[in-house]
Amino acid sequence: MTMTVKLDAALERALRSRCAAVGCSASALMREALLAYLAQTEPPTPSAYALGHDLFGRHAGPQDLVSQRKAELQQIWDQKHPALPVAPDYDKA
Repeated sequence: MTMTVKLDAALERALRSRCAAVGCSASALMREALLAYLAQTEPPTPSAYALGHDLFGRHAGPQDLVSQRKAELQQIWDQKHPALPVAPDYDKA
């Protein structure tokens, strides 16, 4: 792969003088520098959102599900099993 890197005049002069002193091409020196940089640095750890961004917000539902959970469960049950009642609510006893 060929890439183009724009350097300011001072950096270009420093690169050319270092290449002449070491006896290698600018491409070889830049490859070595990139390899050294990539070996020293770790890729950033993805956030929880980045790992699950395709899952968040995927399922729609009522906004107040926590407070209305039993009523919502009854509605879902009635839709799936119209003739069968939900088990009695033992929490009220």
